[in-house]
Amino acid sequence: MRRAPSVTRRLVIAIAVPLVLFFALTVAVLDNVFRQQAALALRQELEQQIVALVTDAQMDRAGHIEVPSLAPDSRLSRSGSGQFALVRNQHGQMLWHSPSMDDVTLDAGPGMEPGQSTFFYRQVLGGAQLAILSRGLQWEYSAGRSADLTFSVAEDTSAQQARLWQLRRRMVGGFSMLATLLLAALGWQLHRALAPVRRLEQEIGEVESGTRAALSAGYPRELDGVADSLNMLLSSERARIARYRDSLGNLAHGLKTPLAVIRAALSGGGAVGAAVDQEIDRITRIVDHQLQRAAGSGGASLGQVPVLVAPLCAELRSAMLRVHGQKDLQIDLEIEAQAAFLGDAGDLIELLGNLLDNACKWCGSRVQLLARIDAESPLARRLVLIVQDDGPGIAPQNRERVLGRGVRADEHAPGHGLGLAMVSDTVAQYGGELSIDVAELLGGARMNLRLPGRLGGPAAVVA
Repeated sequence: MRRAPSVTRRLVIAIAVPLVLFFALTVAVLDNVFRQQAALALRQELEQQIVALVTDAQMDRAGHIEVPSLAPDSRLSRSGSGQFALVRNQHGQMLWHSPSMDDVTLDAGPGMEPGQSTFFYRQVLGGAQLAILSRGLQWEYSAGRSADLTFSVAEDTSAQQARLWQLRRRMVGGFSMLATLLLAALGWQLHRALAPVRRLEQEIGEVESGTRAALSAGYPRELDGVADSLNMLLSSERARIARYRDSLGNLAHGLKTPLAVIRAALSGGGAVGAAVDQEIDRITRIVDHQLQRAAGSGGASLGQVPVLVAPLCAELRSAMLRVHGQKDLQIDLEIEAQAAFLGDAGDLIELLGNLLDNACKWCGSRVQLLARIDAESPLARRLVLIVQDDGPGIAPQNRERVLGRGVRADEHAPGHGLGLAMVSDTVAQYGGELSIDVAELLGGARMNLRLPGRLGGPAAVVA
C-alpha cells in the first residue's frame, strides 16, 4: 500500500504552488509592461525622426524632395544601420528615401491622408522585424501650391528584442532565486514548526516497541490534548487487559474445585465413569489453557518488547519432531532474520504450536513454516506467518467451519476441535487475520496468519 505524503511535503506543495504561480504571473505582467513601454519609447523615437525629417526636407517646383542637412554620421546615411526613411506622394510614388535604403526594399504600407498616422510591425527578408511609423502631411512647397505627402520612418527592432530577452532572463533568474530562498526558508520554518509532530511520532513508535510506557508532556497546545488522549487510551487499554486477565483467571480457577469434586463423586468405575473422566479431563485441559492465557498478556501489543520469531520457531520445530517422531517428518523453516512479533511470546508459541501440530498431524511427510515482515501493511498485520503441509488439505466448504469451537474437519480423528478456534480467538484479540487456502507447492492446507510485527533490533528479545 502506497504511503500518503508527509504533512511537511503537503504544506510545502500547498504553499510552493501558489508562490511559483504568483512569481510566474508577476514575470508575465512585468514582461508585458516592459514590452509596452519599449514599443512606446520606440514610437516616440520614430516620431522625433519624422519631425526632424519634415523640418529638414525641401521640395522644389518640380516636386523633387531633398534633405540637405542629413548628417553623414546619421543612421539614415549609413547602409545597414537598421534605420530607414522615405517620402511618398498621394499616389504612393516614392519621392525620396534615405541612403540607408539603397540596398533595401521596404513596404511601408499605403499612403496616409493628411493628419493620419499609423504604427505597426512588419517582418522583412532575413527574419528581421521592423517597426514602421507613417504620417500624412499637406506640404506647401510654394505660394498657393501644396502636395499630400506621406513621411515614413522604420527601425529594426533586433536590438530592442535583445534588450527585452536580457531583461526577461534577469527577471526569471532573479525571481527563481527569490522563490528558492523563500521555499528554503519556508522548509526550515516548517521543519521547526513540525518538530513536536515528529517527536509525537517517535514516542508512539517507542510505545509500540515497548521502550516507553506513555507519551511525555510538554507538547504545544494543539498537540497537548492529543498526547493526553493517547495516554488515557493506553492507560485504559492496560486496565482493560488486566481486568480481562483477572476475570479469566478467576473463572478458570473457580472451575477447578467443582471439577475435582465431580471427579471424586463419579469415580465409580465402569464405562460411565470412564466417559465422565474423559469429559472431565477435557474440561480440565480447557481450564488449564485459559489459566495460561490469563497469565499472559491477553492479546496486548502496546508496550510489548518485540519477540524475535526465528529462535522461537526453531524450538517449536524441535518439539514437533519429537512429538511426531513416529512419522518420517520434514519441517522446513524460512524465517526472515529480524522478523519480530509485537505481543506476548506465550501467545505466539500457542498460535504456532497449534498450527504446526495440526500440520504435522495431517501431513504426508513435509511441513513448511514461513515468516516475514510486510512493511507496507498496517502494524497490526505486518508479521506474515504461513504454515503449510503436503496433506489432504481442507475442503473450501469446511475452511470457515473448522475455525469454530468443537468443530473438526474429520470427526473420526482424535481431538476436541478447539485448537484452530483458540488460534482464531487470539488472532482476533491482536487485530490480526487468519485464513485458510491451498498450499500451491505442497498441495495440502495453507494457514495464513497476520499479526502485529516489525523488524527487530537491539530492543528485541529472544523467546
